[in-house]
Amino acid sequence: MAATLLTVGEVAKRSGLAVSALHFYERQQLIGSLRTEGNQRRYPRDVLRRLAVIQVAQRVGIPLKEIAEALRTLPDGRTPTRRDWTRLSAHWRASLDARITGLTRLRDQLDTCIGCGCLSIRRCRLYNPADMRAGAGPGPRLLIGEHDLGP
Repeated sequence: MAATLLTVGEVAKRSGLAVSALHFYERQQLIGSLRTEGNQRRYPRDVLRRLAVIQVAQRVGIPLKEIAEALRTLPDGRTPTRRDWTRLSAHWRASLDARITGLTRLRDQLDTCIGCGCLSIRRCRLYNPADMRAGAGPGPRLLIGEHDLGP
């Protein structure tokens, strides 16, 4: 069994990630390690594929929370397969499509923004269509913490 375990340095080298990133992912429960009698981390080989899944998912904008949820659906001790990836990526596709649609709409309407920062004027179609927020007070009401603008 020990021959199939990798040190943190080996995993860092093979994955292209910093040791600190591996420790962070472990604290976030995205990956796991075993400990030696000397309290050194040892990783099973399947962690390399899991790290690849994490890196690709992050690159396309999947939040770590969603990545962690997806990884919890995979069996422990088994390298994720192409079938696993197909299932995970299909689940993320709808979320990515919605973000792309929203960003495209924002891009297409951006030229109507006068850039003054108030965003409560009548012509701002981005954050205040038909000046519906005028009664909420001055300034960019949607951007100053009154509402969540998360993806």
